[in-house]
Amino acid sequence: MSGRFIFLGAPGAGKGTQAKTLATLWSIPHISTGDILREAVTNQTELGLKAKAYMDRGELVPDQLVIAMIRERLLQPDAQSGWILDGFPRNLAQAKFLDELLQEIDQGYDYAVNFEVPEEVLVTRLLSRGRADDTEDVIRRRLQVYREQTVPLIDLYHNYQKLVTVNGDQQVSEVTSALQILAS
Repeated sequence: MSGRFIFLGAPGAGKGTQAKTLATLWSIPHISTGDILREAVTNQTELGLKAKAYMDRGELVPDQLVIAMIRERLLQPDAQSGWILDGFPRNLAQAKFLDELLQEIDQGYDYAVNFEVPEEVLVTRLLSRGRADDTEDVIRRRLQVYREQTVPLIDLYHNYQKLVTVNGDQQVSEVTSALQILAS
């Protein structure tokens, strides 16, 4: 199995869970921007040290730096037959960067998969994680930011005719089965 997929969805929609499961089933890497950042910082790569300076100040790592890290990751041998991008792009500017990067390294993608889950279900899921900083107000703010920044991507990928929407409000195994169809 090979394929290249961009996973979109609000916090708590199940992107990470599905990406891990499918990456294993399909023998392709699950590429999470959070994991890339943590790994680069831990390994003290040149890009990791630059990113750490922003993170230490509590600032977002700039798009250009994130793109450079993703570029590095997509060029690794295990990513040549396919990948699942989880958590990137998060806005239209990042989507434009990603399109340019994929063209530059001669890789396309099969689908952008949107995980659709009702807001109340997301709030309940995120609250049940029990993270200290996940108060209901904080969660609702994160969902608001998601709607403002990431929802325009759904229109973009729909216009590209690359969008597939999956009902994320069902059993994990049912979501996995729905996604398996994409790879066939």
